[in-house]
Formats: sequence, C-alpha cells, structure tokens
Amino acid sequence: MPFAVGGLLLKKEIDFLSLAAENPPDDYLVILGGAKVSDKLPLLTHLLDKADTILIGGAMAYTFLKATGMNVGASRVENECLDLCRELLRKGEANGVRLLLPRDHFAATKIEPNITVRIIKPGEEIPGVMMGLDIGPETVELYQGEIGRAKLIFWNGPMGVFEVATFAGGTMEIAAAIAAASATTIVGGGDSIAALHQAGVADKISHISTGGGAALEFLAGDKLPGIEALAEA
Repeated sequence: MPFAVGGLLLKKEIDFLSLAAENPPDDYLVILGGAKVSDKLPLLTHLLDKADTILIGGAMAYTFLKATGMNVGASRVENECLDLCRELLRKGEANGVRLLLPRDHFAATKIEPNITVRIIKPGEEIPGVMMGLDIGPETVELYQGEIGRAKLIFWNGPMGVFEVATFAGGTMEIAAAIAAASATTIVGGGDSIAALHQAGVADKISHISTGGGAALEFLAGDKLPGIEALAEA
C-alpha cells in the first residue's frame, strides 16, 4: 500500500503505553499477577529500569517466594524460574526498585467455592497440602498504600483465583483501589479487565488496553512490526 495509518484506538494505545514505556513519571507503580513468571520475564526485566515499585501477586508470587526460601506448600511454582527470580530480586535491589511480594495469603487444599480456607499470616509458611490462592488482608493494605502514592499505575494479572468467589477478595480490593487512585491508570490483560468489570469500576480507569500480549511486548521495549510499519509510512 502506498500509505498506512493507525486508527484512533491504536493511537490511544500507543499514547498511553508510551507514557509507561518511554518516560514514566516518578512514583511509577506496576502491579503484576497471573499464573506464570515465565510469561512476564521480559517485561519484568525491562521494568527494573523503569518502575519505582513493582507489586507481585497471583500464582507467580509463589515462584518468587520459593526463590526467597519460603515453603509455599502445594502452591503453583515454576521451578525452572527460581534462579531467574533470585536474579530479578537482586537486580531490583541494586536498581533501587521496590519489588514487593505478598506477606500473607488465603490458602486451601483445593480450588472450590465452599472449601475451608486458612489465612497464612506474615512469617508463616504454607503447609504442604495447601496452595496459596489469594493475597491476604495485610498484603491488600500494603498494596493499597502503594497505589495511593503512585502517579502512574500499570496493572496486568489478577491477585488470586478471582473466578472463584472464595478467592476473589484480593483482586477486587486492588481493582477498587486502582479505580479510586488519583494516578493515571492503565490496565491490560483479559483477566484484569474481567476483574474490573466484576468489581464494577471499569469506567474509572484512564485506559483499558485491548492490546493483549502485544501491549506487554511494547512495554518490554520490543519492536512491533505493525507499529514500525506505520512509523515508516
């Protein structure tokens, strides 16, 4: 084609994501959750040069926690990522980035609505037959404080198994805190967007990204062929 242009939605995506990727303000807060550390490794590595604070939740938190030496019971862990998590924690400390992990947890033996739940308090370890399935109340309070101080927030990934009401509290609380923040707020990822709608706060977010995995690649500093083509055109 002799020329190419992006539409208004793409322009909005690039404008908001560029704010986070290229020249974020001080007090840039990133909240990452979901199941796998491996899915977020390029983004995490890049963010250690950009973000001021990174809050970790979801199943991926248990790989980080095991990497610190904590017994996480039967929680989901990517053992092949333990050394990488230790390296990320070391790099974060060296760069002055506050990389915060959950302090307490809701744990259970199965992911079921009516299962007996145990709160794992700060300093306690998760018993061998139990899985960490949501962040606990002290972690919620800690993360809410960080959200309240931020000037720019990017959120991708739930804090627990929010599809089951028993383990939805942490994600709902974080969604509400982000919606109430005075910061510019960017939320991406299908689960996070679903959580915003579940919490009834989607209309209070500055930008809800529809870019999916491409948005994470953009934030990780990767070149995207479609955007490169537009720039050339």
